[in-house]
Amino acid sequence: MTGSSSKIRAVVVGVGHLGKFHAEKYARIETVELVGVVDTDAAQAEAIAEKVNTAAYTDYTQLFGAVDAVSIAAPTPLHYPIAMDFLKNGVDVLIEKPITTTVEQAEELIAIADAGDRIIQVGHLERFNPAVMAVRDVIRDPVFIESNRLSLFQPRGTDVSVVHDLMIHDIDLILHFVKSDIGYCRALGTSLVTDNVDIANAHIEFENGAVANVTASRISSKSERKIRLFQKDGYIAIDFAGRSITHIRPGAGDENCPIPGMHMDEQSFPDGDALENQIRAFVGAVKKRSTPEVTGRMGRDALQLAVNIIGQIDNAMAQMKG
Repeated sequence: MTGSSSKIRAVVVGVGHLGKFHAEKYARIETVELVGVVDTDAAQAEAIAEKVNTAAYTDYTQLFGAVDAVSIAAPTPLHYPIAMDFLKNGVDVLIEKPITTTVEQAEELIAIADAGDRIIQVGHLERFNPAVMAVRDVIRDPVFIESNRLSLFQPRGTDVSVVHDLMIHDIDLILHFVKSDIGYCRALGTSLVTDNVDIANAHIEFENGAVANVTASRISSKSERKIRLFQKDGYIAIDFAGRSITHIRPGAGDENCPIPGMHMDEQSFPDGDALENQIRAFVGAVKKRSTPEVTGRMGRDALQLAVNIIGQIDNAMAQMKG
């Protein structure tokens, strides 16, 4: 960091639907100076800048040398070139998920960050959901995982597959919880209302014996974001949208527990803010020069599995058409 202040000098690139919330969170953090916001839409940049009391830019290269950290919330195809430019100019980056369009691009960003001693954090937001944070130390060696991420149809995000848009959240969490190489993956899916895959399911078997069944849809009649994990000492269910957990484990019998001879705990976290948790964690890593919660390599691994899944689905769809 340079300058007379010890505050982290930050900028947000891309202040559309999600990026505007990044800007609001940075503006609230006492250890951050939000130097500016950047968007190719000048009117949008100015509107958000006025709201958070900072400067508006349409060209992010004007910020080189003036910032320590950047949030990149631009469309996914722009993640790679923007992150590359900032890393090469000595800036730590928080990149919204997925990290890049291709695994090769992710590898290149990681190599550049390593060479320059820069930080890459990837915006897998559910890691910072207060319900997930509450069970991090409880989840140990799950043997079976079932996740469902269902959404009402929204035009936003349909420029990519549902795997890259929604399922990748659960892919990251599952890889984080299981901590084992993948032995087998089988995926199915289809496109129904867009040109990309709208519903997908993946069956994943890990080398340590764990199994995961992952479903994502953006054409559901209801919204649901839940994951269920079974391990030898209990069962844990996480409701991401409701920010709540259910933990069933051996213990004194509980009349409220649906499983005889087991004890059930339920907790909710109504006041939690996953995005603020994520950005505060990034700012802390930048300030302390510590390893971020979701590293570039973790983002790459989630992308790699997502690419595998969508590749299988695309091949199956092509064979059906053929």
